[in-house]
Amino acid sequence: MTKLLLSVHVLVAILAVGSITVAASMFPRQALRAIGGEGPKVAALLHRVCRGYALAGIAVPVFGIATGAQLGVLGDAWLIVSLVLTAGAAGLLALAILPGQRTLLTLAEAPGGVEAARPVAARLTMLTGVFNLLWAVVVVLMIVRPGSTTGA
Repeated sequence: MTKLLLSVHVLVAILAVGSITVAASMFPRQALRAIGGEGPKVAALLHRVCRGYALAGIAVPVFGIATGAQLGVLGDAWLIVSLVLTAGAAGLLALAILPGQRTLLTLAEAPGGVEAARPVAARLTMLTGVFNLLWAVVVVLMIVRPGSTTGA
């Protein structure tokens, strides 16, 4: 059962979180291009990808906790830190990145929104970088597992 839980956890992490990190990273540039007259279709698609995979991404910690319970490591510091960082990344996505994307989409459809959009896009780019960095740290913690007896 542990192998199945771990497999689902890793697959969902790759598919959901990977998709979010790529789409969220591409979004600010595409939104600015949309404001420049190319239409918001690509930016709107990237926003839908982020929203949709954010919902699917809820399975990552769910299966991660189930796997940790099966392995008996729920109290290990590396797992607790990973869960805190995951919660931080989820909060950042839900409370700042997705609303920032909606704001840029609104500006893309408004006439003369270019100047107002630049600082929003810059902030969104920075927040997306922090989001990606949080996930990178979680991945490293999952691989290294400080205190692991497996030698990995």
